[in-house]
Amino acid sequence: MQAILVEDEAPLRLATTQTLELGGFTVRAYASAEAALAALDADFDGVIVSDVRLGGASGLDLLAQVMAIDAELPVIIVTGHGDVAMAVTAMRGGAYDFIEKPFNGERLMGAVGRAQERRSLVLENRRLKSAWALHPDTPQLVGRTPAMERLKVMVRNLAPSGVDVLINGETGSGKDVLARLIHAASERKGHFVAINCGALPESIFESEMFGHEAGAFTGAQKRRVGKLEYANNGTLFLDEIESMPMALQVKLLRVLQERKLERLGGNDAIAVNFRVIAASKENLLALADQGKFRADLYYRIGVATLDLPPLRQRPDDIPLLLAHFTQEAAQRFGRPVPAWTPATMRAWQDAPWPGNLRELRNFAERLVLDIVQEAPALPAPEPGKTSLPARMEQFEQALITQALAAVSGNVASAAEQLGVPRKTLYDKIKKYQLLPPRLLAGEA
Repeated sequence: MQAILVEDEAPLRLATTQTLELGGFTVRAYASAEAALAALDADFDGVIVSDVRLGGASGLDLLAQVMAIDAELPVIIVTGHGDVAMAVTAMRGGAYDFIEKPFNGERLMGAVGRAQERRSLVLENRRLKSAWALHPDTPQLVGRTPAMERLKVMVRNLAPSGVDVLINGETGSGKDVLARLIHAASERKGHFVAINCGALPESIFESEMFGHEAGAFTGAQKRRVGKLEYANNGTLFLDEIESMPMALQVKLLRVLQERKLERLGGNDAIAVNFRVIAASKENLLALADQGKFRADLYYRIGVATLDLPPLRQRPDDIPLLLAHFTQEAAQRFGRPVPAWTPATMRAWQDAPWPGNLRELRNFAERLVLDIVQEAPALPAPEPGKTSLPARMEQFEQALITQALAAVSGNVASAAEQLGVPRKTLYDKIKKYQLLPPRLLAGEA
């Protein structure tokens, strides 16, 4: 985490630097806006904290020039106590937040931490968009949590090796995306052939998988290449392999062992060279122990195993995923990317998402189309906070969040809707930290 600090008073510059460093930031401290700007570039991945009153160019001058370099680079302005007009000017100029002197370390670190999280999200989303623009057909494995970072490393190591892979994961967790990513990273020249074993009727399984010669059965008027043969020199993706009937598992196993097949009605053995990626939402080894899946097939396809975590186990990835999905949907539908409040995002991160990425993607599309009907749910009681006043506060926070979401963050409209004075609503927004500072700027 990086921070640029601009403060012309040496004692305060030193104290603020130490506070930021104790919070885990690497700090570059400057006494003037001019010196800070000379060290800044558009790729800076951190946060800028600047006093508004400096010896030369002011913090507002610095803010204007930073916004010209990158309008999404977070700048936190430090103002004098009671200097409301200056704070409002800063917010309208694009500042991420402002802090009044004197301030404590907790207030500073809270603002800087949120700003750093936003900066990281912006840069990651830009990287994803750039990668997608260069390779629009390549899927993205979006996520920064430790589990996803480990998965990315495993994909980089496994993809070029050519070994068969078994992907375990719940419905909607992205098993098909992971399979396509492995294929893309493998540089195999053949097709990516996806087969949903649960959707393929047993009566046509052999014909679909192995192909057939003309006259092999009634209606077979000409030769047809099957899925296995079509995947030659490419990747065969067997989704929901746990649902494949036992009799068909035997036939598939033989092909995987010999890498040869015969079309229905034919006698010639056709050599095939494809990589197998199987996916299952069940524990195949447990099914094998119960006699519901062939153990020899399990060991054949499970040379390497990748486990996809469900979305509820990586809530820290939800902001990045929603940013990615809404960006995609906005581009597809020709609509603006929607905004949300920190409180709303926290509620989404606490949601169970039983449909995993598929459910989140659909939700993102509804957000873009402005047809979301779900209201923020009342949070579950926190441990030790089951008293009536604590529960009333939680309920009040949920109502305010719902009202703000309904009017796109417009505080004046939300106050009118809730029937409370505007100042009262501002106080409660500040208390619950419901709106990002940039939205409050337009209401000041």
